[in-house]
Parts: sequence; C-alpha cells; structure tokens
Amino acid sequence: MYRIVRIINRFNLGGPTYNVTYLTRYLAPEFETLLIGGMKDESEASSDFILQQNGLTPTIVPEMRRSINPTNDIVAYTKIKKLIKDFKPHIVHTHAAKSGALGRMAAFACNVPITIHTFHGHVFHSYFGGLQTSVYKNIERYLAKRTTALVTLSEIQKHELADIHHIAPRDKFHIVPLGFDLEKFWTNKETKRKDFRKQFCIEDNEIAIGIIGRLVPVKDHKMFLNAFKLAKSSTKNKIKAFIIGDGELKEELMKYCSEIGLTFTSRTDLHPLSDVFFTSWIKEVDIANAGLDIIALSSLNEGTPVSLIEAQAAGKPIVSTQTGGIENVVMPGETALLSPVGDTQSFADNLIKLANDKDLRLKLSAKGEDFVKNRFHYSALVKNMADLYSALLKAKGVRAI
Repeated sequence: MYRIVRIINRFNLGGPTYNVTYLTRYLAPEFETLLIGGMKDESEASSDFILQQNGLTPTIVPEMRRSINPTNDIVAYTKIKKLIKDFKPHIVHTHAAKSGALGRMAAFACNVPITIHTFHGHVFHSYFGGLQTSVYKNIERYLAKRTTALVTLSEIQKHELADIHHIAPRDKFHIVPLGFDLEKFWTNKETKRKDFRKQFCIEDNEIAIGIIGRLVPVKDHKMFLNAFKLAKSSTKNKIKAFIIGDGELKEELMKYCSEIGLTFTSRTDLHPLSDVFFTSWIKEVDIANAGLDIIALSSLNEGTPVSLIEAQAAGKPIVSTQTGGIENVVMPGETALLSPVGDTQSFADNLIKLANDKDLRLKLSAKGEDFVKNRFHYSALVKNMADLYSALLKAKGVRAI
C-alpha cells in the first residue's frame, strides 16, 4: 500500500471536488489517502453532499482560502506541513492554484518522494492585470521545476501551459481528463423535466436557455445577457434565460438586466413572465439539465467546464465560447455550436439557430450522451491516475509499506 496526501483549494461545487472525491474513494485500498481542503467562499454552493455520499470526511484547513492573505497562508502552510509530516506520504498530489503552491512547498520541505500537481484550469489570462499575471507565472514555473509531474485535463490545456505560457517542458505534463458519475443525467429525464418546468412555470412552447456556474467576471455573464437580448428579439419561439449559480456579481447582473431592458426574477420571488431567472445554486443539477432546452457557457477562460459535460450527458445542445479546453469537452458542430470569446453577435446567432430549429437541437443532443460516457466516466479517471502513480513510483524506486 502507498500513502497519498491529496490537497484541494476548497470543496465547492465543481469538477475539482468530484475529481478528488472519486480518486480518494476508488484508488483505495492500493492507495491510502489523506484528503485535505480549505474553506469555500460564502457565495459558493457547498459540495459536502458529494463527500458524504462517498463516505469521505476530509481534513479542513480553515486558513486556506482562495484570496491571498499572508497571515492565513503562512498558518495554512504550517498546518499542511505538520499533516504531511505526521502522515508520511509517498505522494503529495495538489489540485488547483492555492493548494498547489502551499501543498507543494510543504511537500518539498518534508522531502516527500513524489509531488504531483493538477491544473484544473489556470489564471494566466482574463483574471488579472499583466504584472500580477507575470508574478503568478513565475511562481508556477518555480514550483513546476521541483514537481515530479504535472497533470492537465486536456491536450489544449497542455498546449497552453507548455507552449504558450512556458510553465514547464511538454514532457513533464500528463493528460488525465476529469471523471464523473453521469448516470443520473440520463435517467428519469422526462419526470425531472416536468418537475423543473412546473417549478419555474415554463410552458411547453417556451425554450429555456441555462447557464450554470459562478457569477464572477471570467464567466462573462454580461455577454450572455447581451446575446440573449439579441436572440429574444429575433427568435420565432419565446425564450427564457436561467442563470444558475451565485457569486460576487449577482446584484450587478440583476442591475444590468434592467439597464439593457430585460426583466428578471429570483427563485424566492418568482415572476413567471420574466425574461431572466436568477435561481442561485441548484443542488439537483440533473433536474435543471433535464428541464432546460439549451445549455450555454460564455466564459473568457475555462479549463474543463463540468456544466458542458453534464449537459451532454443529459442530451442537451450547447452554445459556448471557444476557449481553454472546451474543444476537448464537446464535439464542435456535433454537440455544440461555438463562438469566438466575447463575440456577442456570433453567440446570439447560435442561440437563435437552436431556438428556432427543433431538429437541430435534437441532432446536437443525440451524440452527447455516448461521447461523454466514453470519455468522462470516473472509472477512466481512476485507472489513468493509478497508472501514472505506479509509473512514477517505479521510476523513483519507491516501495510500498
């Protein structure tokens, strides 16, 4: 048996949480894992139910938070280092930026034989200004030199990190796509669809367009709203927009709806005739997917967007910007219509195409389920990661206990 310390920024609702959960659960008993995480932001949906359903109780380091705070970061580093010393792992595997920095520095200090870091996206464009981005790149380059192996979720992400941002040589990167338990998205779809549409008063002849994710600048919800407004004035069918999620921009986005002439409503004060529905987080996202007709994503930068994997599992056509690893997650033109980043008119045109053409919606829906079932099931994730661990352990001559 080998021991692993697995560290994640925070247990918010998204791909990284599912990733560490399935790896922790299904790599046992060959690999014994100590799972460590920080505190999620108050605006983010809790993913405690994911951990509970899989019988996991992580160790929480409250001081490890998303924002930079020297005092908290030092305390978090000290706590993580003690946990590593006490557990004596063969591997420390970190996930995402903050835990990647603190966790790897602690692992280096403790002389852990193997360190691995997974990039679940990156912050090297569309997040910060030039100077701050340069600082983060240099930190990642320093950490990468001392890290045994780096993991990306797609070939496009590997290309960005190795060839564009020069974080490390290509041969240091290993591609291991995310994995999920997707069965719930293709079961009982008709019942779930009726439940969702009844809750939000969606008529049978209305097209529900949903965008699922944090309400933060990089997701570019304002572009989505602008495109939706253009589509609303040009479609032959009535359309409604559903913004599923929460975050720092919620109030600003509501205000923006009023500024551009869109009516809006919230889940707690529902007005069925509104154009835009702010639902906050919906825990049963499979029910939301079943009830929607089109899934959208307008991001400026993405790693592996979970919402698009889930959309295809639910058999929903997609309209998305073409950024990051999205082309490795969808089949362009076959399960999704893609637009250049920030191109409101192109995005609106794709919404109009799908809203007006039921046959096209069905055509894009048909291939999605098989595509994600074969590529993004958690069993493939677990096997691929176990193979990587075994190869690295063998190369280093590390023995099991």
